[in-house]
Amino acid sequence: MKRYLILKLLGVNLAVIGFVIIMVWISIDTLAAGYFVTLMEKYNISPEPAHAMFVNAVHRYLLWASLAAVILAVLLSYILMRRVLAPLVRMTVITREIAAGNFSVRVPGVAPDEVGQLAGAFNRMAESLEKMETLRRNLMIDVAHELRTPLTNIRGYLEALAEEVLPPSKDTLDLLHKETLRLARLVEDVLQLARADASHGRLEPEPVDLKDLVEAAAAPYAAALTQKSITLQIHAPGGRIIVPADRKRIGRALRNLTDNAARYTPPGGHLDIYIETGNRQARVEYANDAGELSRADLPYLFERFYRGEKSRSRRHGGAGIGLAIVKELVEAHGGTVGADLIEGRVRIWFSFPLDGNIGSQN
Repeated sequence: MKRYLILKLLGVNLAVIGFVIIMVWISIDTLAAGYFVTLMEKYNISPEPAHAMFVNAVHRYLLWASLAAVILAVLLSYILMRRVLAPLVRMTVITREIAAGNFSVRVPGVAPDEVGQLAGAFNRMAESLEKMETLRRNLMIDVAHELRTPLTNIRGYLEALAEEVLPPSKDTLDLLHKETLRLARLVEDVLQLARADASHGRLEPEPVDLKDLVEAAAAPYAAALTQKSITLQIHAPGGRIIVPADRKRIGRALRNLTDNAARYTPPGGHLDIYIETGNRQARVEYANDAGELSRADLPYLFERFYRGEKSRSRRHGGAGIGLAIVKELVEAHGGTVGADLIEGRVRIWFSFPLDGNIGSQN
């Protein structure tokens, strides 16, 4: 590509130079030579010998000047075009590398011109592809890891039952049932995560009461919270809080946040849910006692398959996908998520923008 493009650009430059030379040559032969003859006749000088000498000398110098201009133009054009086209050639090579699966390659730094801006955009695209590939690989590894444990347990119990090492008791069947349910929950969580990924650009926003959605998300967990002696309080402005959102997807995000708080709030703790609107934003915050969660865990809470408890303990259940689903669903609404640890309480929140007719209504 580089060789052919350079030849084309050189051909364009040479065509322009040739056109200029021809026009100058014709101008000398017609206009300048005519003026010269007229001048010679004015002073009664025979124009034929002088005219021939003048035209020959001008043609000779014009040929030498044209040859020098062509050589200089070719050299400068070749050098400049090599510098301009070098990043494009590197991008072509790097494109082949990316197509082969190597997403770590980048175009080296170039000048801040149009080609440099193209190279910068190309590098950002390659970086995004690398991140997506890393997420895909990590997801496959994490899913395989999460599936392996319950499948290994089920296989072990079934082999023990088949070899009559264990009796087919109710406790054994209950264990098998629990592991099966755990597998089903994991598959459902992965499916919900895939749906959350696909929800970008496919929302069905409508005016919804954010307070009603929060209360509806908390209702199914009332028994679990009571069993753990957890006090739940919802703090919201009076009246309805109408926001534009996809009811099903925001409801799913709120259920995941409530489920997360119900699992990880220590027994006898407090769970506070704050609902606010202002600065063209709607914000929901879940605040509960931190338990084992540390400040070092905060940057990873919304990562897929991450658990805040140490050694990836499974005593709380879940696969560590719930908050990742929240992040995907909120970002699909153009919002943001975050987590803070303040005075022994973890605060997990999300916010998303509002349109013109939003706010508290009495």
